[in-house]
Amino acid sequence: MKKPKALFICGSPNQTSQMHKISAELPDFDVFFTPYYATGYLYLLTKTGILDFTIMGGEFKRKALKYFRVNNLKTDIEGRNNLYDLVFTCQDLIIPKNILKSKIVLVQEGMTDPETTWFRIVRLLKLPRWAASTAMTGLSDAYDIFCVASEPYRDLFIAKGIKPEKIRVTGIPNFDNYEELINSDFPHENFVLVATSDMRETYKYENRKKLILEAVKIAAGRKLIFKLHPNENVKRAEDEINKYAPGALVYYEVPIEPMISKCSTLVTRYSSVVYKALVLGKEVISDIPDYELIKLVPNQNGGTSAKHIALESRRLYAESSAKDVFLVKDQLKYKFNPIRKFVNKIKLARAKQS
Repeated sequence: MKKPKALFICGSPNQTSQMHKISAELPDFDVFFTPYYATGYLYLLTKTGILDFTIMGGEFKRKALKYFRVNNLKTDIEGRNNLYDLVFTCQDLIIPKNILKSKIVLVQEGMTDPETTWFRIVRLLKLPRWAASTAMTGLSDAYDIFCVASEPYRDLFIAKGIKPEKIRVTGIPNFDNYEELINSDFPHENFVLVATSDMRETYKYENRKKLILEAVKIAAGRKLIFKLHPNENVKRAEDEINKYAPGALVYYEVPIEPMISKCSTLVTRYSSVVYKALVLGKEVISDIPDYELIKLVPNQNGGTSAKHIALESRRLYAESSAKDVFLVKDQLKYKFNPIRKFVNKIKLARAKQS
């Protein structure tokens, strides 16, 4: 029997690895992968390189394609070559037109951006969702189900106006099993870890000098380590750190989890890595109050979130397939009703006799 097809739309390294974990729980599907993409005028803009700072191009796209090669994953770039029964996407700020006829599963990628004044302006004026970044996650309503990290996140998304019946609390891969991070072989201990952002690379304002000097103050003589964001301008960041925090160590192109397990304090602006630090009992200093972060910590289910998402996706596929089967049967019954065919034959014979 021919396997149903599923397309996984990936993005950042975190988003891509989450999609890979979910796909591994669907061996009964023929799965394909693609970097994040758009259609229409945004597609044309990606070809100019203007949007290389986003997950649709530049370093993010290169890393996604490399991940596919290293893990020997089948690709269907921009979903051009197949019709898909299910499409999994890591974000709905942009929904490509060529997936709208498929059943769509949206998977929460991690922390969402705060609801700023700009977020409210974008909603009020009905500007494109991508203009307000991940604060608009889930507001497309173009998906069939939305798999989220926890009950508090479910409540947060419902408060934004997302339909409760579409939300599934499954937990999310990469954030559901922090106990596995405890035994780390990172060579340093009891240090202050700074997780930087790519705010400047995505044309948002950040006072990096202020962040570095505050980190030096927080460290108070302790070892200070900076982990740069994967999308960050490494040379610029290193030059700034060497200038304002001489002697601090700088890491990039390596996982942050082993560092979190050995640090005593994590400093950041807004980053999903705060959840990993909180579960491990680390001190967290960020732009978001601790009481809000603790409330939103993703479900810790021993690394089974991908299984839960796969289960919900199978249910969605089974329900849609059953509807399609009944629809086809009804059409066949209408078109090829044997009694109607017999009556038509009698009418034709009588017409010939007369």
